[in-house]
Amino acid sequence: MIGLAIAALSVVLPLLHLALTREPRTKARVVRVLLLYALVLDVGVFGFVFGFIPHVFFPDQAAKMIGWSPSPFQFEVGVHDGAWGVLGFLCIWIGGLFWLATGLGWSLFMLGAAAGHVYQTVTADNYAPYNFLMIFADGFVAIWLLVLLYLHFRCGGFQRRGS
Repeated sequence: MIGLAIAALSVVLPLLHLALTREPRTKARVVRVLLLYALVLDVGVFGFVFGFIPHVFFPDQAAKMIGWSPSPFQFEVGVHDGAWGVLGFLCIWIGGLFWLATGLGWSLFMLGAAAGHVYQTVTADNYAPYNFLMIFADGFVAIWLLVLLYLHFRCGGFQRRGS
């Protein structure tokens, strides 16, 4: 399942990055690299590539994978996911409080999405792969981002430049 694969890559790839670079692995740097990869992969790639594209361009197939009937509302969901995806990619160039806003907003959305998937599983017996398995992907991403945001803050991140 692609959501779980991206979540795993958002942990494994930064660890490889850290292992292969010569810069000192301070706590602040490790957290910063983990957070940047999480923002780019878990928000950017997931939101744009696996939210925007399927819901906007392949709505019937996306609905089937989630266990839903196709709906015009999927276009709005896709645009929403795409907007967040763009924010995730922008984290490559924009840091500071932009990371906080992007990570916190996406985490809250993912917690709500995970709760919705739990509700659909329990009340509608919806075990479609992109409903049931998304409980774990969405839940992990939300908690992972929140933990990394907290650790980044504790390491002195999110300081306003020039203050």
